[in-house]
Formats: sequence, structure tokens, C-alpha cells
Amino acid sequence: MPYALPANNMNKTAATNVAKVLIEALPYIQRFAGKTVVIKYGGNAMVDEALKSSFARDVVLMKHVGINPVIVHGGGPQIGRLLAQLGKESRFVEGMRVTDRDTMDVVQMVLGGLVNQEIVNLINRHGGRAVGLTGKDGGLIRARRLTITRTTPELEEPEIVDLGHVGEVSAIDPSVVRMLETGDFIPVIAPIGLGEDGAAYNINADLVAGKMATVLAAEKLILLTNIEGILDVQGHLLKALTTSQVETLMADGTIHGGMLPKVRCALDSIQSGVRSAHIIDGRVEHAVLLELFTDQGIGTLVGAR
Repeated sequence: MPYALPANNMNKTAATNVAKVLIEALPYIQRFAGKTVVIKYGGNAMVDEALKSSFARDVVLMKHVGINPVIVHGGGPQIGRLLAQLGKESRFVEGMRVTDRDTMDVVQMVLGGLVNQEIVNLINRHGGRAVGLTGKDGGLIRARRLTITRTTPELEEPEIVDLGHVGEVSAIDPSVVRMLETGDFIPVIAPIGLGEDGAAYNINADLVAGKMATVLAAEKLILLTNIEGILDVQGHLLKALTTSQVETLMADGTIHGGMLPKVRCALDSIQSGVRSAHIIDGRVEHAVLLELFTDQGIGTLVGAR
């Protein structure tokens, strides 16, 4: 008759494994205590219920062990769905949504209202104290209108394209974020800025996260994506890269398409003083904790050296 392992021994084994995880996490908790980590939240992590819950738990745990998470979120698919329901077609130029005044009203409703409050409520439901903001609150994000220059073989001269209420960051005043951090709140920021003309502007969330990390002198910038991270030409994950290696991969076309804005954001933040930037797979449950508190981490780390 085979010997059956007693239940209490099985419990001891499980407890030992938990202890190993905690021991592995301890030096990272000590290292990052009191530091700010800016997280760009988007992609699958924002639409899958299990991933939304795991992200909220990650953020709450970070705050409870002394780390200051600052969340910047997107919401493109949610904006597109509501525009479609209203019978308004979404139009994009160079991957950016053309945003007239009516579309901007929808953007503010979705980003500053529906999506922002859903994230706030989820974090609070898991024991955190989150506060929702847009860049218009407290003069947080000043914006200027963004125009792009498009060149095609059919055009004799470059075409300057006005995207409407699409902006870029001109300045960030972090006072309100600092106040929330010191009060043990978790800021959740919608990427809407206020222009000198008094108009609201929709800004790319990756760009806002990178600028926010720079202004806050963050220890880390974490960008959640829908792929593993930066891949080589064979499709293998590159675990760690220097800024010069990233620039080489961009120049030879290995990094291309939709990954380019995230990588440029990571590079800008590193070159502006942020210690490290991480491009990680938001489709993995507890992706943020795995990156912060384990030796292996997940995704791609971009550092100065």
C-alpha cells in the first residue's frame, strides 16, 4: 500500500513555498519603500475582469508596504465603443484619434468619468484609498495642441494635419499628486490636459505616464502592454536592455509599429532621470507584483546601463 503524505506535511510544504516567496520579495520591498512608481494601465488588463481585480490588489499591496503607486490610464477601446453607439465614426491619422469638439466631449465622459471611476472604485473595493483626477484638476497637466506632418509619395509637399483636441504635455504641476501621496491616497489620472486657450486636450496615456514619472522623480515607470515586452527578430523576449541597445533596435527596425511610442516613452523617462522603465505583459495576473518583487521579473527592463 503506497504511503500517503499526511495533510499537515502538505500544509507545511505549502507554507514553506509561501515563506520563500515572501523572503524573495523582502529586499525589493525594503528597496522601494517610500519611492514612487508610475504605472500606465491599459490594454487587456483594463477589460478582463480577473486581470482588473489582480491589478487592483497589486496596487493596494504596493501602497500597504510603503510604495507610492501613481496610475495613469488609457481608454481608447471604451471611447471607440461609445462613439459607435452614438453613431459617430472614429477616424485615425498616424494611429491617433482625430478629435473634434463632440468627440472630445465623449473622451472626457469616458476617460474622466466612466473609466477613471471604475478604476478608483475597484482599488477602493480591495482596501485601497484611490482618488480620481484628470489633468485639468489642480492645474496638473498643461497641454498644447498637437499637429503632425505627413509625407506620402502622392504629396508634393509635406501635409500638416490638425488632429483637433489632441494634445501633448507642455508642463506638469505635481502638487496635487504629492499631496495625495503624503495623505496615503493612490492617484488615478486620466490623460486629459488643459490648454492655454482653456480647451481640454486628449493626450496619449503612455506619454503622460512618462512625463509624470520624470516630474515625480519616480523610481520606476511600468507600462502595461498586450505582448510579453520587447522582442528580438526571432520573437524572443529581451529581458533587459540599455538605452543604447534600444536605440539600435529602433534604428534597425526590430522595434517597430505600436511598440515604438511605448519604447520612446521609456527612453525619454530614463534620459530624464527615472531609474528604470519596464514594458510588461498586462495579460499576466499580478504582472506588476511579479515585476517589482521577484528576482526574474517579467517583460523588458530598460535602464541607463
